[in-house]
Amino acid sequence: MTTASVEDLERACAAVGDLIAGIGSDQWMAPTPCTEWNVRDVINHLVGMNLVFTALLDGGAMPERGADRLGDDPLGAYQASAVAVHEGFARPGVLERIYAGPLGNATGAERLQIRLYDLLAHGWDLSQATGIPARLPDDLAEQALAFVREQLSAEPQPIDDAASAIERLAAFLGRQVRTEL
Repeated sequence: MTTASVEDLERACAAVGDLIAGIGSDQWMAPTPCTEWNVRDVINHLVGMNLVFTALLDGGAMPERGADRLGDDPLGAYQASAVAVHEGFARPGVLERIYAGPLGNATGAERLQIRLYDLLAHGWDLSQATGIPARLPDDLAEQALAFVREQLSAEPQPIDDAASAIERLAAFLGRQVRTEL
């Protein structure tokens, strides 16, 4: 399995940021494939998780759960959190170090893979909810799918083998994916 790099994180963050930049004022409350969350909630989750990973890597205090992290500038909040998480993973030795978390110990490289698959899957969610084409890197989606298949015991939704990597990742993580046969 290919290991994710900090550059991969930067590419994924940029692709999701481009998607967020295209969200119209009438789309923030639109439902998403994450049935408990609307578009704004998904972005708030992405920002929150970027801050959680940053705190984990820095050994800092975890951000408050359930807080609105977007304020009046969701794109700006996302971009700032993306810079912070990128800087956290880019520090020397971070990928080799072992970090304790609620689900056990994992290396920084494994934490990076976790951040990537969550980011990509929720990027797909945002694309589905808004109709904005997701330009999520296919190679990163393939890499994320290989990682989750190895790490998670999930109940994937049925999907055509010819579907794109991001669609197969979304289906593996339990989303209903409609593909043209």
